[in-house]
Amino acid sequence: MVTAAESLLGLLCVRVKRGINLAVRDVLFGSSDPYVVLSVSPKQKVKTRVIKHNTNPVWNEDLTLSIKDPSVPVRLEVYDKDTFTVDDPMGEAEVDIAPFVEIVKMSLKNVPNGRVIATVEPRRNNCLAEQSRIYFTNGKVRQDVVVRLRNVERGEIELQLQWVSIPGYRR
Repeated sequence: MVTAAESLLGLLCVRVKRGINLAVRDVLFGSSDPYVVLSVSPKQKVKTRVIKHNTNPVWNEDLTLSIKDPSVPVRLEVYDKDTFTVDDPMGEAEVDIAPFVEIVKMSLKNVPNGRVIATVEPRRNNCLAEQSRIYFTNGKVRQDVVVRLRNVERGEIELQLQWVSIPGYRR
């Protein structure tokens, strides 16, 4: 029998940096009160704090997800916080972490600090707004990501991914 710890690949730390030109949902105020929800399954969701009256919010908040299967994308949803009604959707996106996890699995001990290991190009089948770099810095693999939100008139979210290894994790 495989335990939960044995099926765990590692932890993905996602720094939700900022939102760019997000949609207005509070028409009366000409703004929104956005927050971001990240998930890899219905049972595992994490969210940022709400930033009031801002369509270009800066969160700089670290959220951590347990990763069991790198083929499952990280789902990102943005909402406008409402006090008396259901929160309004402000768009969604998916981040394919498989290329990032493949780089993490490589032995990168002698790689110079700041070296770009790979780039991921924006395509129709991903939500990237621009080229995404996977690089090695301070002994860690990181990826800078800007996603374009879907199912909304406008908006992008800037993220940074970093892997947290767990001793004895499976590769």
